[in-house]
Amino acid sequence: MIPGIGTDVVVITRFKGKTLDHDRHFLERVFTPAELAACFSRGDPAPHLAARFAGKEAVTKALSSIGFDRLAMNKIEITNTPSGVPSVTLISPNASMVTVLVSLSHDGDIAVACAVAMEGDGWKKDHIKE
Repeated sequence: MIPGIGTDVVVITRFKGKTLDHDRHFLERVFTPAELAACFSRGDPAPHLAARFAGKEAVTKALSSIGFDRLAMNKIEITNTPSGVPSVTLISPNASMVTVLVSLSHDGDIAVACAVAMEGDGWKKDHIKE
């Protein structure tokens, strides 16, 4: 049974030209330092920022559908495993109550994400920060 699911679509051009010098307040309100480092290590960070933003929105929707309190965007961290699979870490005292899976993609000017939230700690216990 899948108790919570969320999707989101983001236009990548919303993130074109974003820099740490000029957009630091917005970027730090939305993304964690690890996410910013990963995105800005790419030639063009915009698709990666947009995909992670969509992922955070999808995670928020999935969590809200199972009654989980809303988290600030920078309390939902989406990084990649060494094999490239997106991984969600919730920075919350209640994080151990759920397992969240996310899929991210981008093509052209569109980034899309889908998230599933399941009650219980599942197999992702090592990805939880409290």
